[in-house]
Amino acid sequence: MISKSEPSIVTSKTKYFFTELMGAPLSAKIGILIVVIYIFVALFAPLLAPFGESELVGKKYQPWNNTFLLGTDNLGRDMLSRILFGARNTVGIAFLTTLVAFLIGGICGIFAAVVGRWIDQVLCRIVDILMAIPLLIFAMLLLSIFGTSIPSLILIIGILDATRVFRISRAVSLNIVVMDFIEAAKLQGESLFRITIREILPNIFSPLAAEFGLRFCYVFLTISALSFLGLGIQPPTADWGSMVRATADLITFGDYTPLIPAAAIAALTVGVNFIVDWFLHIHSRLQDEL
Repeated sequence: MISKSEPSIVTSKTKYFFTELMGAPLSAKIGILIVVIYIFVALFAPLLAPFGESELVGKKYQPWNNTFLLGTDNLGRDMLSRILFGARNTVGIAFLTTLVAFLIGGICGIFAAVVGRWIDQVLCRIVDILMAIPLLIFAMLLLSIFGTSIPSLILIIGILDATRVFRISRAVSLNIVVMDFIEAAKLQGESLFRITIREILPNIFSPLAAEFGLRFCYVFLTISALSFLGLGIQPPTADWGSMVRATADLITFGDYTPLIPAAAIAALTVGVNFIVDWFLHIHSRLQDEL
């Protein structure tokens, strides 16, 4: 049975959110607008694109005109359509990869902090070994071995990036497990799982949420870099990184079409960082403007 106080709690939280949103700095509002536009494009790409994702519709490297607003690529595919479909592929895969990284790294980090002892030491040493190798080089090596399919890409980047998530989740959890209310919960006989869910997670949500935004940016850029190098999202799937590589020769002839997918990558990264900065200011109760 739902208590009478719950609707008022939900209403107050909703009102608090909209109050903070209305008072958000201009940079945060710009970031939110950018992210909303990208989500809209990713969801409705098939309706917005004038041609199919891999459809050959003209000659290669056709200039901008009324039919092909951004010209065509090296195979005669419409650049505008591929940029729109690229939003769905690049952003969606980056989001899933970040989610995998947080599920693995977050759970292991919190578990290491709560249990401690030899389990914490073993997990930390494994993470140290993985972090000793540069992520991009390690990812290229593993993708060369296991293949460049989308599931392989998500799992490999997610596992490698989980080491960074493990560090931050373990660090913030260690600051909480030594608090008096955690000791009181243990003395009351509560299980470690219940303590983790009810006491630790709510207190580390803010830094983890901010880290999720930052990790998404890093993963997004990593996947784009791998696609540019030919080891990321593979053709004919539209991807901004591979699109920059495929049309890079056009810059030599004064055609700046390759800069459009590059600008799309940069704009999303900046927008997410604006939102993360604003979120950190809200939850740390800082009043300085971004």
